[in-house]
Amino acid sequence: MIIKKYVGKTESEATEEAKKELGQNIVVMNVRPVKKNGFFSIFQSQKIEVTVALEEETEKTPIARTYTPDKNTRPVPRNPLVDVSQSDVLREPIKINKSPDIIDDSSAIEEKLDNLSSLLEKNIKNTVRDEEETSSEPAPGAAVSKNKKNDISEENLSFIKLLYNTLIENEVDEIYVNQLTDEVEKITKPGMPFDFALANVYQKMVLKFGKAEPIEEVDGNGPRAEIFIGPTGVGKTTTIAKLASELSVTLRKKVALLTVDTYRIAAAEQLRTYASILEIPFRVIYSVDEMKQAAEDFKNYDYIMVDTAGHSQHNDELKTDIENYIRTLEDIMDCENYLVLSATTKYRDLIDIADSYSELVAYKLIFTKMDETGAKGNLYNVRMHTGAPIGYITNGQNVPDDIAVFDAQRIVKNLLGGKS
Repeated sequence: MIIKKYVGKTESEATEEAKKELGQNIVVMNVRPVKKNGFFSIFQSQKIEVTVALEEETEKTPIARTYTPDKNTRPVPRNPLVDVSQSDVLREPIKINKSPDIIDDSSAIEEKLDNLSSLLEKNIKNTVRDEEETSSEPAPGAAVSKNKKNDISEENLSFIKLLYNTLIENEVDEIYVNQLTDEVEKITKPGMPFDFALANVYQKMVLKFGKAEPIEEVDGNGPRAEIFIGPTGVGKTTTIAKLASELSVTLRKKVALLTVDTYRIAAAEQLRTYASILEIPFRVIYSVDEMKQAAEDFKNYDYIMVDTAGHSQHNDELKTDIENYIRTLEDIMDCENYLVLSATTKYRDLIDIADSYSELVAYKLIFTKMDETGAKGNLYNVRMHTGAPIGYITNGQNVPDDIAVFDAQRIVKNLLGGKS
């Protein structure tokens, strides 16, 4: 990555100068007025400094162990990491310790479901038309007894089948799908419109997801450590940069960045670059004693954000190292642990990873790479399996834009076949 500064009479002038030298693909990272020095400075016109970055296509990510050093128009402070040359992927602001209400009234549910009801109704009518009334074949995996079937209208029976298929297509585990269809059967009565069953499923799934749990507001009694754990390649470092930007720039909190990942030079340098842009301290930690010293040095800060080494869930040596760092911080200050997972990882591997880290610490969840998968069922699966609350989702590489507080209503709507 190339990072350079340009000065002009206006932001546009400085940006144009940057484009002439580096090309049209530059990203504006910071804009600030240049301080005027000297007695005659009062007679000089104001200058604007623009910091830009350019991603080099040939940039590689070496691996080594030899490193030694979720529409509001309310104005907010300029964020030096905002990519103003690209449109936002996620428009929702990151609200610290604020999450949407879980249950709306019936009118709000209808609004959230959008045209999902009409979509299901159309599919149900097509299904009913193709089925014979004497058919006794239940949907695969959706156990409907003959006696129960006689008490359910063809429309509602078709809804249960369609619900089953829709959730399976979105990669919700069959165990949890059957739980939901069983609950629908229990509340379904003759003559009941399927809209009622749809709203009921929607509410149950939102409740099972629970409230989002993003980073909590500090109470002023010393710093809180935000520790990020997880396997290699899920985007921990980028996620930390996004959250550090929100905390330090938008919320004006004092933030320090630490990394205990001494295995990858690229990861440490990437975090160092973000820290430099944000003008916040950064430090590489090599031992428990150095972690204790960092905790002392930054004791007057609001947040200490810690990046850990990504590793296989079967690497016991690295797991022990990470646990030692976490226990060290827990003895000194409040800590929150976030397990960062990719939404594109296979369900079986996600469960293996989640179980492995559960042996170390309690954690909250962050799901990355939501833009790389059309099936969101893994979020529901892992939430149900672990019981861990979800804090954030990320939807791209842009720092700090592509992150949002987890919105259960939006995800459930998507899982039920609606547009997200």
